[in-house]
Amino acid sequence: MMDAALFQTLADPTRLRILEAMRGGECAVGDLVKRVDVHQSGVSRHLRILHEAGLVQVRPDGQRRLYSLREEPFRELEAWIAGYRQVWDARLDRFGAALERQQAARTPTPDEPT
Repeated sequence: MMDAALFQTLADPTRLRILEAMRGGECAVGDLVKRVDVHQSGVSRHLRILHEAGLVQVRPDGQRRLYSLREEPFRELEAWIAGYRQVWDARLDRFGAALERQQAARTPTPDEPT
């Protein structure tokens, strides 16, 4: 079962933009400020929330702090979504088959006039 707090964390558009900006690898706070066009204090606050939620990790590098995505929570999220994907895939397969049957019933045979 997924933790509702994770979804609350991901629901914020600024945090989503920060996560998207970090997909390419480690980022310093200053780099994220430029990429997401949010003031440094705002980026730092969102990074703290993402870190507390376990979505990002931080590594000191001299005076800088480098942030990167943690794989584990995204794998867990993917596994959780996969369970629902199986349900929807089965429903979509049945829906597709029903559409094909309906189209086949409507399609005139070559002997029928159009």
